[in-house]
Amino acid sequence: MVEVIRAKTAGFCMGVDLALNKLDSLIEKNENGKIYILGPIIHNPQVLEDYEKQGVITATTPDEVPEGAYVVIRAHGVPKSVEEDLRKRGVYVIDATCPKVKKAQLLIQRNTEDDRILLLYGEDSHPEVKGLLSYGPAGPHLFDSLEELQAINLDQDKKYCLAAQTTQDRAVYADCIQYLENKGIDFVTLNTICDATRQRQDEAIALSGKVDHIIVVGGLISGNTRRLVQVVETAGTKCTHVETADELPLDQLKKMSKIGLTAGASTPKRLVDGIQQILEAL
Repeated sequence: MVEVIRAKTAGFCMGVDLALNKLDSLIEKNENGKIYILGPIIHNPQVLEDYEKQGVITATTPDEVPEGAYVVIRAHGVPKSVEEDLRKRGVYVIDATCPKVKKAQLLIQRNTEDDRILLLYGEDSHPEVKGLLSYGPAGPHLFDSLEELQAINLDQDKKYCLAAQTTQDRAVYADCIQYLENKGIDFVTLNTICDATRQRQDEAIALSGKVDHIIVVGGLISGNTRRLVQVVETAGTKCTHVETADELPLDQLKKMSKIGLTAGASTPKRLVDGIQQILEAL
């Protein structure tokens, strides 16, 4: 009999809940106008499919959203210029940016006004990162690991501002802070890694010491979900990242006595519940 231990924090975070509630409210109230989302509102394919069935259109570029239509800005946020352009064109903008992401945007803006150079720990291709970069001055440095930070030629005579994508690994961020301190760099550190991210990572690490294997449920392109996989593997526990139940390696899992179960912040509860039922039936 397999014992399944489920993380208390598995599933939707506050920012995702707020974003989806705003979209749901707009769908309920809207009678005639078309509703767009600019890119995936959250990184979960199953959620996006549900909204497509309700007539919500996913635009890949701002130009695809016509004048007079509604557009919901994704939880990850968008570059400042994109939002400004949409409003100028007569598009009705509903800002569903996660409050934690919005806070990070404004912190970066405030702390780079004195010509501090932005050092951003984040993924180059991630939509949140593109938005964060737009709130700092030109010429930032983007890195996705301590090694990449160490490869940057930092000027001892210049001032810097260190920030992180909200879903990044807090342990790596701490190492980056220590590295800059040891270098004697003049920098300010912004606390931009989300509490929900930290809680999920802490719980995943604690869970990894109690089980033989951990299943992480969530979108394959979800940054915070991939980070959960990363912290579990770093802790030395075997881990499998799945989007849906049919991706579970059941033959392998049957041999385990204890399996941990967690999920990214954009993973619906119904998906986690369904996978838990399958695991408990092994």
